[in-house]
Amino acid sequence: MRETLEREDKWAVDSDFVLPTIDDLVRDAEVHTDTVELDSVYYDTRDYDLRAHGIVVRRRAGDDDTGWQVKLPTAHGRLELRWPLSDSPPQELKGLLTGATLGKELTNAATIRTQRQRRRLTTRGDLRYEVADDTVHASTGADLLAWREIEVELGPGVSAVPKKLRRRLRAAGAKPSTYPSKLAHATGLSAPPALPKAAGAIADYLSEQIDQIIIGDIDLRRGRDPIHDTRVAIRRLRSTLRVFDDVLHDVAPNFDSELKWFAGLLGDVRDSQVQQNRFAKAVDALPEDLVLGPVRSRIRSDLQAIELPARKAVDEAMQSTRYLDILAVLRRWRTNPPVDAELAGKTLRKHGRKAGRKAVQRLNQAFDGKDPALFHRARKAAKRARYAAELVAPLDPSVDQRRKQHKKVQSVLGDHQDAMVAIGTLRRLAGVAGTSVGENGFTYGLLYAREEGIAEDCRTAARTLNQS
Repeated sequence: MRETLEREDKWAVDSDFVLPTIDDLVRDAEVHTDTVELDSVYYDTRDYDLRAHGIVVRRRAGDDDTGWQVKLPTAHGRLELRWPLSDSPPQELKGLLTGATLGKELTNAATIRTQRQRRRLTTRGDLRYEVADDTVHASTGADLLAWREIEVELGPGVSAVPKKLRRRLRAAGAKPSTYPSKLAHATGLSAPPALPKAAGAIADYLSEQIDQIIIGDIDLRRGRDPIHDTRVAIRRLRSTLRVFDDVLHDVAPNFDSELKWFAGLLGDVRDSQVQQNRFAKAVDALPEDLVLGPVRSRIRSDLQAIELPARKAVDEAMQSTRYLDILAVLRRWRTNPPVDAELAGKTLRKHGRKAGRKAVQRLNQAFDGKDPALFHRARKAAKRARYAAELVAPLDPSVDQRRKQHKKVQSVLGDHQDAMVAIGTLRRLAGVAGTSVGENGFTYGLLYAREEGIAEDCRTAARTLNQS
């Protein structure tokens, strides 16, 4: 499997469109012109589950694009994964998309033949821009469709389509395409109509988290490590369900607990990673004559003994019907967001303010009770208030100051929670080391005292923030 990052603009044009001059877009560029014939068979589930997540799967023959391709949306463009040409979708490809397809079979969604006239601008052999004039013929079952479009693809060192080119295309009659892909055009699946502002704010926020969860799912199946980002997306999703619960519908009573279940599995892996990095830095900061015994190896082996089974638990969960049921709900929300279109903006703002008041109340309770568990509770309330402010910000930019304040509190209390978890881990490690030949608890005691100091500093910082 190979991967590349694809960044392109698509433009709709009619049959009489004349491509404007582009040869002068880059000084001293070499211009290469050719024509290629591309045959592509696009695949999706019968319910277009991949299309709902902006994912494209195709089998292409022609030019240098021959083979199986999966296009995944990212913040910087589309990540394209490629496999050699074969008669049926490679098993690895299907495995990576198990979550996005909900385990359903891939079927032929469209066959598309493209005559492409390319103009490629290069400097010193490096691609700057490729402007493709595509004449397209598509078939979906018995339906036939033909159209023409312009694609502008950016080279690796280019950040955006030149304004000059955009102006020329518009002047020549081109319009930005309403379809994100040829498959969407062939199947008639354009973007859903925009919701009113308040409903759109909550739908967009949910969609952002779903994006990260789905890409996280694919990356986990690729053997990558998106655990932190995926866990944060689930936190944001759960927070939204809690803070805005009475303006949402189509949410099963147990859905939050199901999200919590999978987030907990990710958390077991992430917590072990955080502790390993934390202790490694702390031990390295000590004078070597204070590191008595195999402290580094003990910490590493004991925490890896927790992390490896935790990773296996995540892998097993991702193969389960229970996990796919979670993704099925998120898939449904793609096309049917769980929010009424007539939702009022003042209702969202009211819920955001309420979350902020609760965060302050929880922090005051923590200082009054002086129980570490109360600080952890206050941290979760600060996170919910921060995420609520993020959601409301498109409607009311003035909440950004509150968001920043909640983020500061969350960060300080997060450091406090990490210190409290570290204290518990060190107590356990010291107990084992104290009864093992060739080891003792001295260094663990130093680390323990360090973590207690960090926790106290965090409480002081949190009190200062609470008074500001």
